[in-house]
Amino acid sequence: MNGLPSFGLSVAMSFIAFGIVTRIYIWPRLRTARRERALVALTVPHTFRFIGLSFLIAGVVSPSLSPAFAFPAAYGDLLAAILAILTLWSVSARASFAIPTAWLFNIWGTADLLMAFYQGVIGVGINPGSLGAAYFIPTVVVPPLLVTHGLMFWLLLRKQGSAPGRSPGEKALRPSKMAGTPGQFTGRGQES
Repeated sequence: MNGLPSFGLSVAMSFIAFGIVTRIYIWPRLRTARRERALVALTVPHTFRFIGLSFLIAGVVSPSLSPAFAFPAAYGDLLAAILAILTLWSVSARASFAIPTAWLFNIWGTADLLMAFYQGVIGVGINPGSLGAAYFIPTVVVPPLLVTHGLMFWLLLRKQGSAPGRSPGEKALRPSKMAGTPGQFTGRGQES
């Protein structure tokens, strides 16, 4: 049975689900945060990209998983995790090379994920079933990581001195005045 349609649908649903999470929970805070703080928050999940090494472990993946996919995906993710840690350290320490390091990490991390998708679907053309338990990496983990890379590009391209804020025509989320729930957000653009 060809698992490619289910694989594609799973990836699409993951993008949709994380897009909703981003719109409701991440974007409202991100656009008003200092660039360094937002970069740290978006980089932290990438420190777990060592999980890509599971593509090399028989029993986790099928022995039929092509090494032409497994090796670049595994070691590309490992390098991305190392660059994420270096980015976290340099941004947190306010090192002079923090922003160039963030650019390097973001470019490498994005290219690695896109190349793995290309290799898996077109280049090598793996059967999604050969991913075994690692099936959830490209279907559940990778789409949110790509979204965070997109958000990091937005942050890195944003002018350093520009005041963060909402886009024109976008309503603000304001704290509720309900008793016992100070600071609760209603999401209706007005205080309740």
